Amino acid sequence: MLKTLLYRTYQLLIAAPLILIATIITGVVTIIGCTLGDGHFWGYYPGRLWSQFIVRILLLPVHVEGRENLSEGQSYVFVANHQGSFDIFLIYGFLGRNFKWMMKQGLRRMPLVGRACEAAHHIFVDRNNPSKIRQSYEQARETLSGGMSLVVFPEGSRTFTGHMGKFRRGAFMLADELQLPVVPLTINGSFNVKPRIRDLYWVFRHPLSLTIHAPLHPVAQGNDNIRHLEESSYQIIMSGLPTEYQGYVENPDQ
Repeated sequence: MLKTLLYRTYQLLIAAPLILIATIITGVVTIIGCTLGDGHFWGYYPGRLWSQFIVRILLLPVHVEGRENLSEGQSYVFVANHQGSFDIFLIYGFLGRNFKWMMKQGLRRMPLVGRACEAAHHIFVDRNNPSKIRQSYEQARETLSGGMSLVVFPEGSRTFTGHMGKFRRGAFMLADELQLPVVPLTINGSFNVKPRIRDLYWVFRHPLSLTIHAPLHPVAQGNDNIRHLEESSYQIIMSGLPTEYQGYVENPDQ
């Protein structure tokens, strides 16, 4: 109880003000940098440093394994389970790969952060508008065709239980069309750090881990390959989760 009280006091008086300042600086630098300079550089490195800072200032241990599975210069479609809001900081800060996000349309409305994501050419998906979805996937196709990698949460929504929900096929269809490898990412600990169902304001101290699995290369082109990429990614990601979070649980938000 005392440790919890001390950690929350630290969050309130030290971490939160510093995170706010870092967020403002990162947003402004990203917007200006992407407007005046190289969008690939300024759209990635400030956000990477910001994410690392947030994780470190909150004293969250991080373990990453599998970076050796990635080849220099190769474009990938990364797919990850969506345990919580700290998934973003873990991948952005510690994947070690320049990429663009596919993210919910609602994030566009976040003050400053949404504008910075626009400037960085991350891809917003409006699931309520079929024509907008098509536009988003056209943008994603252009991003991948240009040699950039893409990170997608195929579940589309954070878990309520720590378990995985169902996957949508969009990311795997893009990978199939462009014949790109899919890299499954398993995220552990994010649900414990910031559960969707508990305490809106507080962070719980818990180790975070990111496992970068071996790429899944195309076995053909068409429905069989899409199904292979989707089903294999799902099983590989789940295999990296602890026993308590293994198994499918329906997510009512999907």
